Amino acid sequence: MIYIKKDEEIKRMREANLIVRDVLLLLESKLKAGMTTKELDQIAYKYITSCGAKPSFLGYHGYPASICASIDEQVVHGIPSERIIKEGEIVSIDVGAVINGFHGDAARSIYCGEITPEKKRLIDVTKECFFKGIEDLRSGTPLYDIGAKVQKYAESNGFSVVRSLVGHGIGREMHEEPSVPNYGKMGTGIRLKSNMTIAIEPMINMGTYQVDFLSDGWTVVTRDKMPSAHYENTVLIKDDGVEILTL
Repeated sequence: MIYIKKDEEIKRMREANLIVRDVLLLLESKLKAGMTTKELDQIAYKYITSCGAKPSFLGYHGYPASICASIDEQVVHGIPSERIIKEGEIVSIDVGAVINGFHGDAARSIYCGEITPEKKRLIDVTKECFFKGIEDLRSGTPLYDIGAKVQKYAESNGFSVVRSLVGHGIGREMHEEPSVPNYGKMGTGIRLKSNMTIAIEPMINMGTYQVDFLSDGWTVVTRDKMPSAHYENTVLIKDDGVEILTL
């Protein structure tokens, strides 16, 4: 079932998503070579709870942390650990927060120090894929137009789009209908409606689009072990466009 939010519910979602935005900015400012992904997780937990919110991910189907921290060939859902972050690595951080009954969700691929031009371009194109996906997006737009635009832009830049993982509706639950794939055919899918809220999250690989799921039950990696990047925002569909709640 797809939920159309009321004005009061959207107000609560804005609050949750601003917390997510701010924790991502904080983590980007704190990231440095030599720290562990677990340290990033601790910073996120402390900030989210200081805002009176709870981490959406912590305990979700048994997930043991407040953020997902995925490095290089890890596409998404990397579990924070004692792994040390090295200069030149892509660190994809996914964060969710819930307050007053509503969730926010966003992700960024960041790095510290020097990084190869190829990795930097992958990060930039992944972010650009999100903004291509929301071009002309408004009430009445077919859902799969989003993914069609993401796919076209990614592939035109020589990258591939992950098929096994998708974006999603969001609100009282972190994952709601509809699923929001990053590939598709223009003019197809349900028609989006004003006051729907969805998380759009391009996951773009340098090599093959194929991925594998590791034995920890969470971490997803590229099959060819080439780098991946992730960029996500929660957006509100409006009559005349979208409002990005996590910017």
